[in-house]
Amino acid sequence: MISSANSDTERKILSILKVLSEFSDPLGSITIARELEKRGLSLSERAVRYHLKITDERGYTQPLGIDGRMITSRGLEELRIALAPDQIGFILEKLELLAFRTTFSPEGRIGQVPINTSLFNKEEFPKAVEAMKDVFKAGICVSELVVTATEGQKLGDVVIPSGKVGLATVCGVVVNGVLLKHGVPMESKFGGVLEIRDSKPRRFVAIINYSGTSLDPSEQYIRAGMTGVSEAAKTGNGRILANFREIPAPARSIVEEVITQLKAAGINGVFALGNISEPICQIAVGMNRVGMVLLGGLNPVAAAVEAGIEVENVAESGMIDFQQLVSFWQL
Repeated sequence: MISSANSDTERKILSILKVLSEFSDPLGSITIARELEKRGLSLSERAVRYHLKITDERGYTQPLGIDGRMITSRGLEELRIALAPDQIGFILEKLELLAFRTTFSPEGRIGQVPINTSLFNKEEFPKAVEAMKDVFKAGICVSELVVTATEGQKLGDVVIPSGKVGLATVCGVVVNGVLLKHGVPMESKFGGVLEIRDSKPRRFVAIINYSGTSLDPSEQYIRAGMTGVSEAAKTGNGRILANFREIPAPARSIVEEVITQLKAAGINGVFALGNISEPICQIAVGMNRVGMVLLGGLNPVAAAVEAGIEVENVAESGMIDFQQLVSFWQL
C-alpha cells in the first residue's frame, strides 16, 4: 500500500504508474515526462528517473534495458487500490474500451482479441495445468485457446515477473467486440456466480454491477472462494463465473449468426441466449431486450485456485493477436 508519509512523492509515483498502465510498450523517462506534461504535471527527465527507481524497488515497475519500463502486475494492483475512490464504474469503462479495441474477425480468424492474464509460480504451473484440464474438457471457458509466457515476456499489458509463468485466457469481452463490429450494441450489466444443474445454467447466486465497482467481479469471487468450478466440470453441478449482458431485441438473429461464427473459430463464450423480454437465469430484462449469459474467462483459473494453487489474476489485461493462441491441450 502506498504510504501517505510523503504525499507529493506518492502522487508523482501514481501519476507515473498511470501513464505506464495506459501503454502496452515500454516507456523511457523522456516519454513519461512528456506524457505527464500533457496531464498538467511538470517533471524533469531526471525527476522521472528518480521516481522510477522507487517504483522499481517496490516492484511496481520492471526495467527492460534501453527500452524503458513496464508496469508490473503489482504496480497495476497498487494503482487500482490507490485510485479506487475515483474509479467507481472503472471496470465498465474498461470493458467498453476493450470491446472497441477488438478487431477479431471470426470468419477470417485474424485480429486482436481481449485476454485475462494469470500469474503462477513456475514450479506450480504443471499442477495448475492438471487442475484446469476438467474445466477445459467440459467447455466451461470462453475458449480452449490460450497463450503462455515466461519472465520478462508480455501478455497484453502485463510483464511476467521473475519466477512466474503467465497464462492468457480469452476474455468474454471478445463477444462484445465482435458484435460491436457487426453493429450490435451490447450493455454489460454485471459479473456473477452462476449455479448450474446438469450442465445447464439455473440462476445467479451472487452479482456485482459493473457500474458500481472498480474491481473485476470474477477476481473478487475467486479471492472470496465463492466458486465451485471443479465440481461443475466433473459433475455438471456447481457454481461458475459468468457475466450478464443485454442486447436490443431486433438484433437477436444477428447475434445467433455471430455466435455460430465464433464457435467455428473456437470461441464459445455465450452460455445462454434468452428470448425477447423474458427473464433468463432468474434475471429480468427490459422490454424489447434480450438477455445473454457469457461464461467467465477465468473459470479454468478458478479451478486451479480451488486446488490450492496460488494465482495472481489481472482480468481484462489487454489485447493479443488471435494467431498467437494455441490449444490448451498443447501445454
